[in-house]
Amino acid sequence: MTRPGVRLLRWASGIMIVLGAGHLSLLAVFSWTDIAGWAGRGVWAAVPLDLAGAEVTAAALRNALTFWAGPGSFAVPLILLGCLTWHLAGRGVSVPAWLGWGLAVWCLVGGVLLVPSPYFVGAIAGVLVVLAKRRQDRADREGRKGRADRTDRTDRATTAPATFDR
Repeated sequence: MTRPGVRLLRWASGIMIVLGAGHLSLLAVFSWTDIAGWAGRGVWAAVPLDLAGAEVTAAALRNALTFWAGPGSFAVPLILLGCLTWHLAGRGVSVPAWLGWGLAVWCLVGGVLLVPSPYFVGAIAGVLVVLAKRRQDRADREGRKGRADRTDRTDRATTAPATFDR
């Protein structure tokens, strides 16, 4: 028997993985020359953090933008979160509702600030996590209630009567 909310968690994790991978894929397509430049210059310090206040060139700004839009963005953690959610759903472990709320709020704020964008789809993933947790909690409550009812009936059937013949 499957645990309640597994399908919702699988959908939520799929949305997270697709959003993160799509973000990185689009970046690779549109900024391939910058990414290839990292390999050409050697990966170590390919995107230097200049704290000296030197004049910033357009190429350096584009290079930094490519980093922060790609491997430095939340795309990689979003993919990892989606994979973790998929794994936990497969094991029947519910994901905390606070994680869903946090994801939904983050994606709603991002969607409002950057219109049009697929951020709002991420909010759907957050809501699915919250709904999955609620389904799991409801099933757990009903399961405990059902076990308590069965235990009461069993106790009454095996317990001796309370009256004694004197």
